Amino acid sequence: MPGHRVEESRLVAVEPADAFDRLMAARLTEVFSRGYAAFPAIREVTDEPADWGTVGQSRTIRLADGGSLHQTITSVDRPHSYTYVLDDIHGRLRPFVRSVEGTWSVTPKGTGAQVGWAWTMHANASPARLTMNVIGRMWKGYADRALAELETILMRG
Repeated sequence: MPGHRVEESRLVAVEPADAFDRLMAARLTEVFSRGYAAFPAIREVTDEPADWGTVGQSRTIRLADGGSLHQTITSVDRPHSYTYVLDDIHGRLRPFVRSVEGTWSVTPKGTGAQVGWAWTMHANASPARLTMNVIGRMWKGYADRALAELETILMRG
């Protein structure tokens, strides 16, 4: 099943390799400090390795609404991108989303970097597929807020 893809990006005035390294080191509780619609803020991250950034590593993301997600890194191509899978989803999205394939990307642009974030959401069942467009629109608002926070984090070095 192909899934429903959504993506957003933001231009930041940071050298691409630095942007990638700061992205990998960024605390999710800072990047996702504010929720949007069905997407709650991230309250804490548990079981995270100290050296986050290696294929196969995983962590548990605890959400402000009491839900949680399990994140596993599936590829790292420093300084260009990393991909991950979100599964074991609990909370508001559980009835609709079975899993998510996520990608963070960093592309040189001018004197800075275009930082992109994409999700491919896989629906739980046929009726849930009908809601993917609505969830995708909510995700775009969530992504816009997260990318604004991330820009602040990347700029402070």
